[in-house]
Amino acid sequence: MDVIYAMGIGVAFVSCLMGTFGIILSREFLFYETSLMLSAFLMLGRFLEARARGRTSDAIRKLVGLQPKEAIVVRDGVEQKVGVDQVSKGDSVLVRAGERVPVDGQVEEGSSYVDESMVTGEPVPVHRKPGERVIGGTIVKNGSLRFRATGVGSETFLAQIVRMVQQAQGARPNIQRIADKVVAWFIPAVLAVAIAAFLGWLFIGQATLLFSLTTLIAILVIACPCALGLATPTAVTVGIGRAAQLGVLVRNGESLELLERIDTLVFDKTGTVTEGKPTVTDIVAQGSTEDELLRVCASVEKGSQHPLAEAVLGEASSRGLSLEAVEDFDTVEGRGVRATMNGELTGVGSGAFMKEQQITVSDKLFKAQERMEQDGKTCLFVSRARTAIGVIAVSDPLKESASLAIGRIRKKGLKTVLLTGDNRRTAEAVARRLGIDQVISEVLPQEKTAEVQRLQREGAVVGFVGDGINDAPALAQADIGFAVGTGTDVAIETGDIILMKGNPLDVVSALDLGRKVMNRIRWNLFWAFAYNTALIPLAAGVLKPFFGITFRPELAGLAMAMSSVTVVTLSLLLKRYTTESVVKQEG
Repeated sequence: MDVIYAMGIGVAFVSCLMGTFGIILSREFLFYETSLMLSAFLMLGRFLEARARGRTSDAIRKLVGLQPKEAIVVRDGVEQKVGVDQVSKGDSVLVRAGERVPVDGQVEEGSSYVDESMVTGEPVPVHRKPGERVIGGTIVKNGSLRFRATGVGSETFLAQIVRMVQQAQGARPNIQRIADKVVAWFIPAVLAVAIAAFLGWLFIGQATLLFSLTTLIAILVIACPCALGLATPTAVTVGIGRAAQLGVLVRNGESLELLERIDTLVFDKTGTVTEGKPTVTDIVAQGSTEDELLRVCASVEKGSQHPLAEAVLGEASSRGLSLEAVEDFDTVEGRGVRATMNGELTGVGSGAFMKEQQITVSDKLFKAQERMEQDGKTCLFVSRARTAIGVIAVSDPLKESASLAIGRIRKKGLKTVLLTGDNRRTAEAVARRLGIDQVISEVLPQEKTAEVQRLQREGAVVGFVGDGINDAPALAQADIGFAVGTGTDVAIETGDIILMKGNPLDVVSALDLGRKVMNRIRWNLFWAFAYNTALIPLAAGVLKPFFGITFRPELAGLAMAMSSVTVVTLSLLLKRYTTESVVKQEG
């Protein structure tokens, strides 16, 4: 771009100097205003570019502005107000009602509702108590919290988001590299046309040297591909910045292109299309009471970190049941757990786990399992001394927006797949309620990656949506990994796109935004080339012999500036994009 500009302005200015002093050229070559106007239009284009980049950085500035400048640190029992950059890991930090949390940490004392909407997008404050984490930039609504700092400076969640957005906005999608290759051929071609027009008019068309030089300058100026240089960066920065404002974080520009090509979306179940907060719904005991069955199950499950175990322990706690001590606790990944309780081997797990352990299960319990699984519930068999003593059904309610999101995705022509470790009946019941096309059930955590690879070998461009630690390999394997932001840190670090609100509709929003950005880039490239292609012949003077129409360099500079205006305006229109989830809330 600078080569073309320098030649256009340079030829005009040097010609005027030579005319002024009568060197080779006569005094008729006095059109200094051409150089001045070309320089003015160049600066106008650069100003528009800088303004566009500045406006697209609003998202980053707003995120940075969320972090307070000072923090109250308790050291040796004394409260001290220090700059947020002086807070160290392990410091005890105090936050009172109405104040922003300065850094990330884990609550040690107090409890409060915390407004995390500026980070997660969720409007309802979240209750935080000892043992739970708080995020820097969020607001304590009532009471006060004292927490241990776990993430400071560049390690805070907010800083990581800012860094992620900055890196993504600076990315160069493949379509930009294609445009760069085109420009590499375009500029020499323009130089050849400009020189040919100059020589043609001077020696063949018998035009004056002034007109021939004017033609040369006009071609050089109108052909300047400044709008081409703006076409991709402005669209990418605006699109990714807008996505960040709406709670969808895009890690890199390449993901925007892949979003347009995805034809298969694979969903994990727990925490992705469900709330991730399962509760006990049914208890069928055989040879014991419901409370006894629940007590045995909870005693074994207390050593497990699985969400189903948390549901059982929560139900046992609500009933005030006392738990037994267990020994030799062991986990069979993806199947169940076992331990020794009161000298007897006790197990909790799926029907497949009971079969593997050669546990005797009565027809009554099998029928109860079938009935409950048809309702989309997950069943846990409880065994003692190699005999099943009951089955407990746990249900994880579907997210309110999951069905709507799946419907939107299918309307776009994408295939939807539910990938889960649940048994087939439960998985199919959930899939029916959501309208999902295909079910892959009874998959062990380590097998999820293999299933994604299988779909890719079949020619699918796969997006995987997940939230758990066991989803991280599949998120990395998929062409695009959508990590639910309310999930684990490992999943978030692995995903290409982070859904901060954990709302399935944001998957639809990410798909739409990716397609809109790529479509806008194509339109930008079209208009960038359209100005050049349409006006180069005019600048070369092809209409002069027929209509007497010529194209002065000043007008060429104005047209060039207008191409930049067009491209920037088209890109900035992306700021008006509204996600599916916001539309639903506003509706």
